[in-house]
Amino acid sequence: MNSRFKFVVVTSSTCLVVLLLLGAVMAKSSPAGEPYRHLQVFSEVISRIKADYVEEPDMKNVTLGAVNGLLESLDPYASYLNPEQYKQYQKKDQNKGSVGLLLSRRFGYVGVIDSIQGSPADKAGLGTGDMLETIGGVSTRDMPLAYAQLLLQGEPGTTVELTVLRVKKPEPQPIKLTRTVLKFQAVTAKMVENGIGIVKAESLEAGKTKEIADAVNGLKKQGLKKLVLDLRHNAFGTAEEGIKLADLFMDSGVITYAEGQTVAKQVSEARAEDTIYKDKLVVITNRGTGEGAEIAAAALQDAKRAEVVGERTYGDAAIRKAVSTEDGGALIISVAKYYSPSGKALQDVAVTPNQPVVEQEQPTDVEDDEEGQPAPAPAPATTPEPKKTPGEDLLLRRAIDVLNGTVSQVANTKGAPALAPPGQPMAPLNIPQKQQ
Repeated sequence: MNSRFKFVVVTSSTCLVVLLLLGAVMAKSSPAGEPYRHLQVFSEVISRIKADYVEEPDMKNVTLGAVNGLLESLDPYASYLNPEQYKQYQKKDQNKGSVGLLLSRRFGYVGVIDSIQGSPADKAGLGTGDMLETIGGVSTRDMPLAYAQLLLQGEPGTTVELTVLRVKKPEPQPIKLTRTVLKFQAVTAKMVENGIGIVKAESLEAGKTKEIADAVNGLKKQGLKKLVLDLRHNAFGTAEEGIKLADLFMDSGVITYAEGQTVAKQVSEARAEDTIYKDKLVVITNRGTGEGAEIAAAALQDAKRAEVVGERTYGDAAIRKAVSTEDGGALIISVAKYYSPSGKALQDVAVTPNQPVVEQEQPTDVEDDEEGQPAPAPAPATTPEPKKTPGEDLLLRRAIDVLNGTVSQVANTKGAPALAPPGQPMAPLNIPQKQQ
């Protein structure tokens, strides 16, 4: 070790000690010094680990785990990317291939919230409750969520190998998926019983709101009196399209607003000239409903313009950006959150249906994460549903019963289910084939 290097080490160490001592003094003398008190605790924990742990720890991994833990406690979708990972992140738009998974953190690993219908992940049977132990041979333990998404992306036609942990299968299951360019189905519309129409949209990419408007106007020509807007598995698109979607059904009032510590409040309001439908409306959501779709669902629910039926949404409506760090890496963090008209931050509380109905049974031993906190976008507690017959859509059936008045429509945004009147079963659906 040459003298110059020794000088740098000694100087750096001295500066760090001075900063910590200064922080301790500030913490004791002023409430504003609270962050320094926490920094002192963090420094002491690191010191104890290095000095007393059973074996010499890998301090790089310890520090990285601490950073990721800090970010997850702040924001479940926040990530720290090291310099190499950040370089890959900056090129992510060059990779058009994907496997179609919606992810979250669970038990320290990467968990599956939903898979896009028709995607490689969906065809392989991946769904809610599955956990990815490895992606491309890399363990997902403490893996940044943004990096997990990067590993799943790539050139169309290339493959990625996963090992999947499932509750009923104790051994990791190897699965190979071929990346593809995701293609979302066009907006569909059909009429069913009693003048009820159903419009389904699986994404809110640019231009989708116009497709939905055209579909609703087409149903109006067929005698539309009541509408079901199906937004299940709709987590891809933009907040702007979600705002436009809500505007189709609201003629006044706040749709949403975005606000953050460094982002001034941005309010979006409904305009009467954009409204195309003012009659009875029900929105269907599930745990795969996110971003613009949940902005629209929250706005329509808060404005008492629609009942929401189904499952609690994903909860990711926020403005995120990459903030560079001095080491050449970056933090992927939310700089603003989208709020419902009543002031609920959708990233924090998501959208809880007025009429909760479980679409897919959630494995009972993966509902909470390792700290005992609810996992992202779990289905709310519900009373037992009527026995489901093969191929039956319980959420759609409940939505139609709400429109027909055979289910209580008392708003309940805390998650407790509204029950059908005693002795009055929910009517079975009779849905004809899509009209040509």
